[in-house]
Amino acid sequence: LYHALLWVVAIVYFLPVLWIILGSFKTKDQLLATPVQYLFTPTFENYVNLFNRPNIGTYILNSFLISTAAVVIAIVVSFLAAYCFSRFKPGGTDLIMFFLLSTRMVPAAASVIPMFLMYSAFGWKDNYLAMILFYAMYSIPFSLWILKGFVDGVSQRYDETGLVNGASRFQVLFKVILPQVRPGLIASFIFNMVFVWNEFLFNYLIGGKETSMVPVALASWMINNSGVDWPFVATMTTVFMIPPILVVYFFQKYLLVGMTFGTVRGEI
Repeated sequence: LYHALLWVVAIVYFLPVLWIILGSFKTKDQLLATPVQYLFTPTFENYVNLFNRPNIGTYILNSFLISTAAVVIAIVVSFLAAYCFSRFKPGGTDLIMFFLLSTRMVPAAASVIPMFLMYSAFGWKDNYLAMILFYAMYSIPFSLWILKGFVDGVSQRYDETGLVNGASRFQVLFKVILPQVRPGLIASFIFNMVFVWNEFLFNYLIGGKETSMVPVALASWMINNSGVDWPFVATMTTVFMIPPILVVYFFQKYLLVGMTFGTVRGEI
């Protein structure tokens, strides 16, 4: 019964995704037909039209470059900070961790205006480096929270043994600690990658023609003279879903470990 219930829940959540995928192979009349057409002749015209659009390759490349670079920077900074907080325990560590994590609880709408004004004042709008640093900054609190739990779970005896054998702190960090917290690194990468990949609001307001990503392109192209172009929306959404799905599929083992291990206190 439990597994049957899980299957029902999974199917309910998957139905909208299936509808989008099937919609990408329909014409507009087929997609809006009442009742719904379950049997239809698929067409690839929507995909041909999508990839013939100007600058579509630039939007996709921007999504890859900005999201990957931002998350890599966030993971490196968070890993170093997690090690410092875990091993050296500076005063007010718990308060600092709470403050950092609480920044992710602030609604995006509450911070978008000051960020927009700051980026405009400094001339950072539509700048690759500025976009990457913004998303890296936004990804650090969550990554730090996950990675500190992993580093806390690694016994300090490993550090002591490495230092006694002549290794430096950085050698201990990257050759001893890093391999043991790899699931946490991968889990943090996936969670933040999906967030940045799907983010729209900040990219729309502080981005521009050169740094716009796929969600902004989708919003700007979805309406034409005849209204909302639903086949285009379904097609672009389907293409946009592929990279996150592949990443989660191939790294799901690490993702599951990352979701559970960091919440359990204990030493390895």
